[in-house]
Amino acid sequence: MKIKEIFETKKTVISLEIFPPKLDSPVETVFKTLDELKDINPDFISVTYGAGGKAKDRTVEIASKIKNEYHIESLAHLTCISSTKKQVKETLEDLRRNNLENILAMRGDIPENPENDFPNPLQYEHAADLIKEVKAEGDFCIGAACYPEGHVDCESIVKDIKYLREKVSVGADFLITQLFFDNERFYRFMDELDIAGISIPVSAGILPVLNKNQILRITKLAGCNIPPKFRRILDRYEDNPAALKEAGEAYAIEQIIDLMAWGARGIHLYTMNKPDTAKRIISNIENIRKLQN
Repeated sequence: MKIKEIFETKKTVISLEIFPPKLDSPVETVFKTLDELKDINPDFISVTYGAGGKAKDRTVEIASKIKNEYHIESLAHLTCISSTKKQVKETLEDLRRNNLENILAMRGDIPENPENDFPNPLQYEHAADLIKEVKAEGDFCIGAACYPEGHVDCESIVKDIKYLREKVSVGADFLITQLFFDNERFYRFMDELDIAGISIPVSAGILPVLNKNQILRITKLAGCNIPPKFRRILDRYEDNPAALKEAGEAYAIEQIIDLMAWGARGIHLYTMNKPDTAKRIISNIENIRKLQN
């Protein structure tokens, strides 16, 4: 089923995100995670794409297992910054062979590893270039990324929304946000999308913070605002891993409940391949989830 059709049938779509194991680890390690996540009954599970495309085969393999063996809809990430048009075409053919019809099309982060090769000149510079090409295939449902606080590489939120409008105009069917910790930023962003005439469904990306190093890495890479309420939690429990983990899960639950009460079309939980945390969070919203749908 195409994910845009899921949005048409449910008031709130609940989805999860996992990532392939490192290339030097057996791919089977992620299947143990899936064995536990399947009990949550998510509406779909997305699978990320390795930096520089080095884990792309694993992305397809895992997404195929989710769809064809676990019988849960899957969303395969596809990035383009380091790809050639030939490589993208081959990946699309591979996805089609595996009965996969949903793609999250992104530019992707520029890999820091100098061993990663880039086409010269680049064959894709923006996500919209990839979306347009995938759309031309005619049989894929396309998701795109959006940034409630603006992309770290973009000079202004105004220009960021201009790029987002382009993604939608060339074929994006739904959006998934970068993680955020301040719901009010998300609500302002949704107002800005309304003004810009962007009306496709948006899933709110939520990440439960489980340790101090994680939040330091995230704020550096994504530039997320830390609201005072969350800052107090981090300051109070940063040296107590067990307490910070519990508080991080509780904060994510509170975020999700507020988002669902506001009317968010979707909740996308970044699991970090931690099924226990994902299961605890979803179990705490189960009654609300049933009421919503």
